[in-house]
Amino acid sequence: MKKLTKLAIVSVLILSCFQTVLAQKTSRAAREAAKVAKVKALIDAQNYVFQADYVIPQRGNSKSLTFGYDMVVSKDTLQTYLPYYGQVTLAPTDASDGGIKLNTTNFSYEAKAGKKGGYEIIIKLKDNFNQGSKDVRYMRLQVSATGYASLQVISNNRDPISFNGTIEDRKEKK
Repeated sequence: MKKLTKLAIVSVLILSCFQTVLAQKTSRAAREAAKVAKVKALIDAQNYVFQADYVIPQRGNSKSLTFGYDMVVSKDTLQTYLPYYGQVTLAPTDASDGGIKLNTTNFSYEAKAGKKGGYEIIIKLKDNFNQGSKDVRYMRLQVSATGYASLQVISNNRDPISFNGTIEDRKEKK
């Protein structure tokens, strides 16, 4: 009788552990699905922020970035505030114009479905003939279904540079 009672208690404990594990997997899958839906909605609405966490220059070492480097995308405006590390063939005329700083309404935006449910976004600036930070030819943003992203910036007078980060809700800048 004692063995039967112990067996029943162990069986109940094992079943409760399985239920807990299944509930955790289900909630994780639900969170993942919600994240995928949120990223899809942000990309479709063309209203998001790429928050850069890591920079990968063509020459030199990769670096982690502090908070505050981003690219804000909306239907009519593109704003970037990103650092630049690399070789410049034509220096900007304004010494305070370092990094990749843009605030433009003159750009084209093309989003395509990418691999494994992600997205590939090409942003071309129409006024890219300016020198300095405004000489960006185009930007290519690859976004995973869960919001992780990689941004490549190709310029006329600078080495290419890449950034890794995440796609987030757009918050109004003050």
